[in-house]
Amino acid sequence: MAVTKDDIVARVHELGFSKKQAVDLVETLIEIMKSTLERGEDILISGFGKFCVKSKKPRRGRNPATGEDLMLRARRVITFKCSGKLRNKINAASPAPAVPAEADQSAMP
Repeated sequence: MAVTKDDIVARVHELGFSKKQAVDLVETLIEIMKSTLERGEDILISGFGKFCVKSKKPRRGRNPATGEDLMLRARRVITFKCSGKLRNKINAASPAPAVPAEADQSAMP
C-alpha cells in the first residue's frame, strides 16, 4: 500500500497542526522540492536519502510495437539513493526471505 499526500497531511494534522496548516506545510514542502529539482539541484535529507537530477544523452532506441529505429532525445531524470541508515532500518524491519539450500544448488549447472 502506498502512502498518499493525504495520508501525510493526516499524520501532520495528528501532531497538533490544524488541517489547513498541515495541508499548507505539506504543499509547501513539495513545492520546495519540485522547484529545487527543476533547477537541477540535488536534495539531501540526512538519514533518509538523496534525490539527484541526472542528464541522459540522446541515444538510439527502438519502437517495440513496430521495430522501427529512432533517436531518443536528451532528457533529465530524477534518481533516489537511500541513506545507509534508512537501508539498515528497512532491512532490519523486514529481512529478505531465505532461499532454501536445495533450491539454491538446483539452479547451478
